[in-house]
Amino acid sequence: MRAKIPSAASLILAVAVAVAVAVAASGGEGSAKAGGTVTLAACKLPRGSEPAKLNPADFTTRIDNPYWPMRPGSRWVYRETDPDGGKLRVVVTVTAKTKRIANGITARVIHDVVTERGVPVEVTDDWYAQDRCGNVWYLGEATKEYENGKVVSTQGSFEAGVDGAQAGIAMPAKPVPGLRYRQEYYVGQAEDRAEVISLREQVEVPFGHFGIGKVLMTRDLNPLKAKIQEYKFYARGVGMVLAIGVSGGSDREELVSYTHGS
Repeated sequence: MRAKIPSAASLILAVAVAVAVAVAASGGEGSAKAGGTVTLAACKLPRGSEPAKLNPADFTTRIDNPYWPMRPGSRWVYRETDPDGGKLRVVVTVTAKTKRIANGITARVIHDVVTERGVPVEVTDDWYAQDRCGNVWYLGEATKEYENGKVVSTQGSFEAGVDGAQAGIAMPAKPVPGLRYRQEYYVGQAEDRAEVISLREQVEVPFGHFGIGKVLMTRDLNPLKAKIQEYKFYARGVGMVLAIGVSGGSDREELVSYTHGS
């Protein structure tokens, strides 16, 4: 008996089903968080120096990634201790301000102030936005380092879309162990990268205890300073709670207080 030749309609249906199954198997990354549909390619995370082709229409300043929510008014206070016993106070605040980045994306402005005994050491405005897939992108920073009350350096400042600088990932939408991504890229000045190590850590800091399964751990490194590495810990619903230098120094930055924005 001759095999039945499928009709064109049935072939189209079969292809459609196969595509739907493939998307479902990928974890549904094809579904847009903020409405509409996003292709799988749009959810791909940059890893090296490759250009990130970003569509401003795919981004929002409403950042609700569970591992790093950034609602206006949110405030984190950290205590940082260096190997010599020096202590710094770090205050990070999500402002109501936004900034239009050179690549066309509107970003949320996060104000970061580092002081020692009440005297400014570094003051930075960081720029973040979230894409439709739920990834939080880092789009640049304007930073100033101080000595004796005077600005002595702005090294490390960059803006995505200016002078070849590229945006990076601050927090992926779907972190899994082994996932690698760049955090920023401005050749010779800002080339930080990260890798997800675990989703089942627990952490004790002055602010409180976060149990197993509620903490994400990353390994951060900087190719420009190959001997410096950090482990960072992010608690669901809060953000970063602990950072530990594991090579090139033994700095420790731990969360002292946290205020949830509205």
